[in-house]
Amino acid sequence: MFAPVYFDYNATTPLDSRVLEAMLPYLTQQYGNASSRHEYGRAARRAIDEARQRVAHAVGAHPTEVVFTSGGSEANNLFIKGAAALLPKGTVAISAIEHPCVREPARQLVRTGWRLREIAVDAECRVTSADFFAALAEKPAGGATLVSVMLANNETGAIQNVVQMAAQLAAQTKSTSALFHTDAVQAFGRVPVDFRALNVAGVHAMTVSAHKIGGPKGAGALVLDKRLELQPFIAGGGHEHGLRSGTENVAAIVGFGLAAELAVAHQQTQATTLRALRAELEAGLSTLGAHVFAAQTDRLPNTSYFALADVDGETLVGRLDRAGFAVAAGAACSSANPAPSHVLLAMGIQPALARGAVRVSLGAGTTQQQIHDFLSVLKTTLGQLKALVAEA
Repeated sequence: MFAPVYFDYNATTPLDSRVLEAMLPYLTQQYGNASSRHEYGRAARRAIDEARQRVAHAVGAHPTEVVFTSGGSEANNLFIKGAAALLPKGTVAISAIEHPCVREPARQLVRTGWRLREIAVDAECRVTSADFFAALAEKPAGGATLVSVMLANNETGAIQNVVQMAAQLAAQTKSTSALFHTDAVQAFGRVPVDFRALNVAGVHAMTVSAHKIGGPKGAGALVLDKRLELQPFIAGGGHEHGLRSGTENVAAIVGFGLAAELAVAHQQTQATTLRALRAELEAGLSTLGAHVFAAQTDRLPNTSYFALADVDGETLVGRLDRAGFAVAAGAACSSANPAPSHVLLAMGIQPALARGAVRVSLGAGTTQQQIHDFLSVLKTTLGQLKALVAEA
């Protein structure tokens, strides 16, 4: 019997004990509303201000550019819908591998008169330059262009050249009606993320989230060029620069601030460790005949997405779970959908192989022994599945 092993860090991460300790006072003694004018309220406001500075420093932004939200999904919706509401209707262009919290609001814009254009990716999950240029060239006369391309894919881990794409958009349009956003939820804390460098290249907004970096669920941020105007997503008392009204979740925001600081401090060392563990994992997967997706491109150091011919991914995930290993059959938010991953289909992977996809995402708690045990259990499980097929 193995102790349960968590290999699903791209879905969420354990709450860092130091982050929990920092949050606890704001769940007990320091319970003030940050909008109140008495000392309880002022203490909450100071805590939020400090957390904003921590997040801003961690992502290379100014504190005034950080808008706290309930998470990555809200931040993505805030940008896409908030920008579209104040621009002339035109084209919203997203990569074909975007997370549903970008794809779905983009699709909603179609019902209001926008045109949706999905940008193709190649077999290694990289946005193709040719189709990116083609998408920009299709801008309707007088209409705006909204572009959203994720910094790193949540399933394959493939990292996109967002700087180059943003610079191309800026050079081709030379218009204030052309905006570029990147979802950096999976990238932040795993690879260097610098909003100032992205902003100089032409990125106007970026999304980050706390629970992917050892912070709490329920806290995220839209990092936004302060020259950009958005329509508020939630109207009310004017919180978060008027863009996100509602009493702030002080404890979660405090936790986000510390988690962001810790993630950046340990990012380089942890990336080196995780890259070595992933290499060992994928060497073992290769001996079992696995196909590793996006293996030939630059990926997040912790992510391995693979499939084995004639093995159903959901079945394999269930078997591995019962053996004590928590892995995923794709994105956590889409786990109830039995259809093949839209990311893999966009890459040109055949549906039969795509249905076998399993994602292993490593994190701070991962050990070499866990990798060895996983490969051993996987080998045994594959043997059992093959025996069942032979008997059928």
